[in-house]
Amino acid sequence: MTTADPDSPLDRQPESGLRADAERNRERILAAARRLYASHGIGVSMACIAREAGVGKATLSRRFATREELINAVFADRMDAYADAVARALADPDPWHGFVGYIEAVCAMQAADRGFADVLAMTFPAAKALEARRAEAYNGFLELIARAQAAGHLRADFTSEDLVILLMANAGVVAATQDAAPGAWRRLVGQMLRAYAAPGAEPAPLEPAPAPTALYRAMVRLTRPAPGGDTE
Repeated sequence: MTTADPDSPLDRQPESGLRADAERNRERILAAARRLYASHGIGVSMACIAREAGVGKATLSRRFATREELINAVFADRMDAYADAVARALADPDPWHGFVGYIEAVCAMQAADRGFADVLAMTFPAAKALEARRAEAYNGFLELIARAQAAGHLRADFTSEDLVILLMANAGVVAATQDAAPGAWRRLVGQMLRAYAAPGAEPAPLEPAPAPTALYRAMVRLTRPAPGGDTE
């Protein structure tokens, strides 16, 4: 026996029932996408997400016509937190402490969610809401840079592009070491913050280096294909 797609015009449910089923499908898709993106990154295909959610490809397409629409919906709350982190850093009376805290907070967000690590290192022009929050965070970060440099604690040659480079590097470290050496990203961030500091600034804390055996396992892992990485 086959079950009618709740979005199908052949379904005889009342319209209120159709709306409820459509909303349930949307929530199932979002939950499935969050799980897969968090563990495997945003390279997971729409087909994999549909299978994880237990819906057909057509149902997924009706709820989210494009990959960018789905990414926008999945990461809206995380991008809000990203922008809020800038506001908290700007409220810190110590410009250097605020700068360090912001960098650590954003990189921690990346480490907690591989999908968000990818999102922060990429751009999605079609995801308007996501990019609007990113722009808001970027403008706040420019102010954060200016404050820390004016205080004489951040190197004068540091630019906003250096944050983009750090986020790209951190995304790669998070992806490579999440199982074997999950704290490796903290070492990277600590070293980079020390490189950004002007003479006389309080050095950022530095985590111990990962064990050589852990890094070896991470390097071996990089040779294996990522689950769900097809792009159909």
